[in-house]
Amino acid sequence: MAGERWKTVRSRWQNHWRLMLGVAALATTLAAVCLHFDAKLGGLLEEAERTAYDTVVTRFTQRREVSSQVVLVTIDQPSLERIRANEQYALNFGSWPYSRNLWARVVEQLEAEGARAIVFDAVMDERGTDESMDLAFAQVLQETSIPFYLGVSTHANAPLLPPADFGAAVVVDGPTQEEDTFPEEAGTETFEDGAPEAVLPSASPEQLARAIAFPVRANGRVLPALDYATSSGERLPSHPVPPIPVLVGAVDGFGLVEPESDADGFMRRTRFVYSDGPNAFATLPVRVAAGLLGASAIEFSGRTLRLGSRTYAVDADGSAGIDFGGQLHDRFTSVPLISVLDAWVHRGQGQPTGLPPDVFRGKVVIIGGNAVGLNDVKATSFSSHEPGVVKQAAVLNTLLGNGRFITRAPLGVSLALVFAVAFVSVVLLMTTRWTPLEIAWPLGLYAGMSWVTGPALGLTNTYVLTALPALAGVLASVSAVAFNHLVANEEAAFIRQAFSRFMEPKLVEQMIAQRELPRLDGENVEITAFFSDIRGFSTFSERFKDDPRNLVRLLNTYLTRVSAALLKEGGCLDKYIGDAVVCLFGAPMRQADHALRGCKGALAAKAAVDRLRDEFRAQGLPDMYTRIGVNTAVNFVGNFGSEQLFSYTAIGDGMNLAARLEGANKAYGSVIMIGPRTYELAREHIEVRELDRVRVAGKTEAVTVYELLALKGGLDARKRETVERYHAALALYRTARFEEAAAVLNARRAEDPEDGPTQALLERCQRYVKAPPQDFDGVANLDK
Repeated sequence: MAGERWKTVRSRWQNHWRLMLGVAALATTLAAVCLHFDAKLGGLLEEAERTAYDTVVTRFTQRREVSSQVVLVTIDQPSLERIRANEQYALNFGSWPYSRNLWARVVEQLEAEGARAIVFDAVMDERGTDESMDLAFAQVLQETSIPFYLGVSTHANAPLLPPADFGAAVVVDGPTQEEDTFPEEAGTETFEDGAPEAVLPSASPEQLARAIAFPVRANGRVLPALDYATSSGERLPSHPVPPIPVLVGAVDGFGLVEPESDADGFMRRTRFVYSDGPNAFATLPVRVAAGLLGASAIEFSGRTLRLGSRTYAVDADGSAGIDFGGQLHDRFTSVPLISVLDAWVHRGQGQPTGLPPDVFRGKVVIIGGNAVGLNDVKATSFSSHEPGVVKQAAVLNTLLGNGRFITRAPLGVSLALVFAVAFVSVVLLMTTRWTPLEIAWPLGLYAGMSWVTGPALGLTNTYVLTALPALAGVLASVSAVAFNHLVANEEAAFIRQAFSRFMEPKLVEQMIAQRELPRLDGENVEITAFFSDIRGFSTFSERFKDDPRNLVRLLNTYLTRVSAALLKEGGCLDKYIGDAVVCLFGAPMRQADHALRGCKGALAAKAAVDRLRDEFRAQGLPDMYTRIGVNTAVNFVGNFGSEQLFSYTAIGDGMNLAARLEGANKAYGSVIMIGPRTYELAREHIEVRELDRVRVAGKTEAVTVYELLALKGGLDARKRETVERYHAALALYRTARFEEAAAVLNARRAEDPEDGPTQALLERCQRYVKAPPQDFDGVANLDK
């Protein structure tokens, strides 16, 4: 039994392996197209990919080891409450945001604890209420040996700084304070809350640019622009907000503290550097790492970022995924701000600081908010509620530690996986044809793909697209299931029989749905017929009498453009007669709005030809015009021909009138002429000009014909005035007042001299003035 089953599977593979490869390739192509046009599709695939990324990252990159490079000093809720409850602290430091002499004490204490550097994950771009405290803080930074790095925010109203001169030193001129703000004996809890008056230094734009910007060697890479999205979605340029001048010469470096969130608000990636045009600006972790690693510039080369002697793998656009490795409390040691303040007091009093031994020694200390009231809550793949400082800590830990960010696999690698998943899916389902597997396999793809791409991420820190292969696998699975069902029932033979008769695809679909073979008969149905022809095709083709291949190429281009416009409006192509196109609306598929569709198709075909004329003109080819006739009537539609070959078409007077309307355009100088029933059905949606009343050869009844100009509301003021003038002249013409009609047409003819119907009616009126017609009834005869 098993042997027979295997023989069947092998036979199916041998018979359909080319189809399986084709389905897998098609599914891969469709997935790639969805990826390319995802933004226009609402970003659904990107959203799915973000969800898959979060699943893979949290499952395969989480680790519990605590960072040996970075320690946090957190401004948590207990610190805020205890500083407020301590009278001396409240007197000297105030309430949040605290006076900057608080941060001076923190810096002194961290230096005493042996910290490697201090990073302040916030900005200081506004002067304090007591500016002497700002100056005192700057003095402490200058007097201590520990590097101090500060954040910089951006804003659209911030000044655009001049290009930075990195050969110049950062020197801020201005008087300094003569007396120390702090007491000589730090061992008491009595802090001086006053300070001598001082004039704070100022900084020129050049000095600010030199301090904030950082050298970047992009090697041809375009750096991401500093901008922000408004509430309406518009992106406006922004610039760094300079810090207070007193800190410019005291702080070791400044870095951007942009949130760098994805569209869903989650922090997953970082861009390292940004540009506002004249200057490049490093993010805060990169600026800190550059300072500590002795890097004089940031350098990009291919998929590599270099800082000093260290290199880091990044994506082709210069960004990289942040390797959080888990939640903040799992990855980093955190010390409350109040503990550092208390340690400063205890150290001054000669008492134990109360801090864990060597908690800060040799490590970079990041000061950041952790209290809910500070509104610095962000989302990561590991948690939807994390302090914003987690991004700075994770990026800096990677830069100083293992040096591995999460990078995307090259698109070719991801597409290879896409094809592999699609191919496995289609082979598995088309060879086994087992119904439970047909149901379970597509459902399991999304849940199971993370176990394919996850281990690769865990080993190499390289993320291979996960949602895209799953999408391709589902597409391939659906195709395979559809194929299985087709070959499993009698419809396979039915389809082969229908196609053997060279039927129109839409008609075949209708016949399959009705399970009825086509017959050599038909039915009377009201439809809208479309006829078009190239005006002066003989003259056009004369130029190519020695180059028939090129003529065929140009004609095929014309027919393709016109056909595409008609098919887009739901038309059914009937036939090509040389350069003529015949199309039906309302058959074989019934369409209640077939007249309007016919009008839209005619206008779309005219627009397509106009664009083609521009292309031909640019290539030095002769001009190509087209004339179109559209008519709605009850016609006999069905399959006509022989037992060997037949086609679906329509016959009747309505079809004849449509063809004659196309030719009648020549006499009226119009492009699109429609019949009375078409106008009646579509009049609420179109702009027309009543051209004339005509009598078709062999008929005694006259009909009114119209020139189709535009869809409703699409007619410009000049053409509308021309049409109104034409209608006024036409009314005079029908009462045989030819001279008056000609005067109306001539009145303002210069404003629209190229209007064909105006010229045609004017010539007829002038001819009748000279030779009045006998038995005039206002009806023109269409002889052809």
